Amino acid sequence: MRTWRGVLATVLASVGVCLAFGASALELKEGRDYRLINPPLPADKARIEVTEFFWYGCPHCFDFEPIVAPWARKLPADVVFRRAPALFPNNKWAPHARLYYTLEAMDLVDKLHRDVFNAIHLDRQRLDDEKILFEWVAKQGVDVKKFGEAWASAGVRNRVQQARDTTVASRITGVPSMVVQGKYLVLTPGTYEDLLEIIEQLIDRARAEAGKN
Repeated sequence: MRTWRGVLATVLASVGVCLAFGASALELKEGRDYRLINPPLPADKARIEVTEFFWYGCPHCFDFEPIVAPWARKLPADVVFRRAPALFPNNKWAPHARLYYTLEAMDLVDKLHRDVFNAIHLDRQRLDDEKILFEWVAKQGVDVKKFGEAWASAGVRNRVQQARDTTVASRITGVPSMVVQGKYLVLTPGTYEDLLEIIEQLIDRARAEAGKN
């Protein structure tokens, strides 16, 4: 298992903002294991919300995806997992955020989300280049005309703007970043498993705070 520290040099060289983290803890401590987001981000009121901020170009996110995806599928019914493409003010990640929301608009995230990661990190496809992206989409059997319509739609453009606003409001500094119920930002996992353990403890805390235990 690769630790976050083990890939720090590679990440800093390639994207500059993906961060490594320290060791895990048995008991949660503010400032070490999590940071409070104030004011909290909007979150699901009926269920406990876990949000993954990610970027398709981040090696950490690529490594994390095959771990977090099966974990998310096993979450209890009172927990909802959401993905949020991170988008910082420099807009360098905007094409990938736009790609994610186009896939979401076409109900293709489950089908192609992992394939996008593979295309970028294994096949070295520049999916931030619109021409290359559309060629790749066609090879996946997607209707390119419909993809283009969704890609250019006001709905997708609005979601990209919302992603930019949410990223700024969350005050995250790197990806992947995990947030529980809009207010707990995980800070210090040593491994991906440590990260998920802290998230599960924060889910229990959010459940208790909501009086749902």
